[in-house]
Amino acid sequence: MTTLLNNTLKINSSEAKKEILTGVTPVLFWLLFTVNLVYIIYYFPNIPEWQWGDLLRINGFTILLATTVSFLSAIISTYAYTYFKERSHRSRFMLLCLGFTVSVLFFILSNHLLLLVLGWLLMGLTMSSLIGMNSNWGEAREAQKFSGEYFFAGSFLLGIGLLVPAAYNNSITLEGWLANIGESPNYILIFSAICIIGAAMIQSAIFPFHRWLLSSLTAPTPASALMHAGFVNGSGILLALLAPLILASHTLDILLIIGGLTAIAAQFIKLIQVNVKQRLACSTIAQMGFMIMQCGLGFFNAAITHLILHGFYKASLFLSSGEEIEQLDPKNPPSIRIKWYQAIIVLLFSVMGAYTFAQLTGKGMQWDSGIFLTLIASITVGQATYNIIKQNPLSGWQKIVLPPVLFIAGIGAYVLFYNWVTILMSGMSVFEAPTAISPFQIGFGIVFLVGFFLMKLGIYRKLPWLYVKLLNVSQPNKKTILMFKNKAQ
Repeated sequence: MTTLLNNTLKINSSEAKKEILTGVTPVLFWLLFTVNLVYIIYYFPNIPEWQWGDLLRINGFTILLATTVSFLSAIISTYAYTYFKERSHRSRFMLLCLGFTVSVLFFILSNHLLLLVLGWLLMGLTMSSLIGMNSNWGEAREAQKFSGEYFFAGSFLLGIGLLVPAAYNNSITLEGWLANIGESPNYILIFSAICIIGAAMIQSAIFPFHRWLLSSLTAPTPASALMHAGFVNGSGILLALLAPLILASHTLDILLIIGGLTAIAAQFIKLIQVNVKQRLACSTIAQMGFMIMQCGLGFFNAAITHLILHGFYKASLFLSSGEEIEQLDPKNPPSIRIKWYQAIIVLLFSVMGAYTFAQLTGKGMQWDSGIFLTLIASITVGQATYNIIKQNPLSGWQKIVLPPVLFIAGIGAYVLFYNWVTILMSGMSVFEAPTAISPFQIGFGIVFLVGFFLMKLGIYRKLPWLYVKLLNVSQPNKKTILMFKNKAQ
């Protein structure tokens, strides 16, 4: 009887500790976010640099990322507290969320190459655990295993890409590695860059490594929000940290091609999806393509700006995806066609967006890759305007008034944030490296624009073979789709 009572007390004590951890985790995140934000505001624009031996370092860039990560974790964990009805699921998510956030911060702050690789691996392990959080669901277990294999491969590539130049130059710290990277032979630079680009592509689900993300829909909504808002953005951080290698190896055009083709292909695939989370996953892949494309243009500060804003936007979309499902009316599918005068409005605001962006940032004012960055801003503004004017619930006057109001507010906010990020990244060895425009870039820019407008005009609907190809490419791993429906869980 005494033994039974002791066991009961131990179980109750364990449950009490889990409940305390569950309630404290969101508070810790909000506290961390507040401390980081106050630190930035107090020292802005001259953020002091600090190092703990060869292990950790703090600067404007790391504080910026730490503030972003802690804010997203705070929002998502607060939402998750009421989302999960079962205590066991809630406590497990909070523990994994805490582990994921710590691993991201560990990666961001690491100055030792081995710690950097370890942080990257821990991010993947915790994220695969979040994907397979519901271990009683066979598909979730398969999705966890499938994604874990990708993340292990990405960590291996990152380790090889970092350690080969480190061994040649006898530098084990990130600071020393970056300082000596120019002394490495060209073949080592190219080999290292390809490995690191491969690791970035895997984590951001860039084609052809996108299936792990499409197979991860078994994750509960808060886990999906954490994954799409934070985890996939890791490639932008990695490429920004290792920008000197990308420049020294002359692999910018590789990033430009990979990012541009992924952005267009994923936008095509998104249009044929009927599942809300599947559409959001394809949207994330497209946005990661744009981010990689910005790195390929040499604007790593623009890529960081993009990933932060994408994190905020995508977290809100996932956390509100249930409302969208409730409001969907399958009898009235949305039309992608707009009238001729609406097309003129979209074009007008696109040009205005490009001009305003160029004037406020100074990008696109010279004959270099900044022109393509301005083009991306133009497409973004045009896309936003297009989404507004094709909304049926809006009245005629609303469609006339809303675009200019949102245009001014959106461009102004983006430019302000872009300049702010640039200031915080100014202490890095490379944060912006525009290149002279080449015939190759012009040709690829034309291909990109043609692909974008073909997608918007819906021409793919008239090509059955293309439709089938896109549908096949967008399928998740077969073992993560109803493979265990008639089997014991």
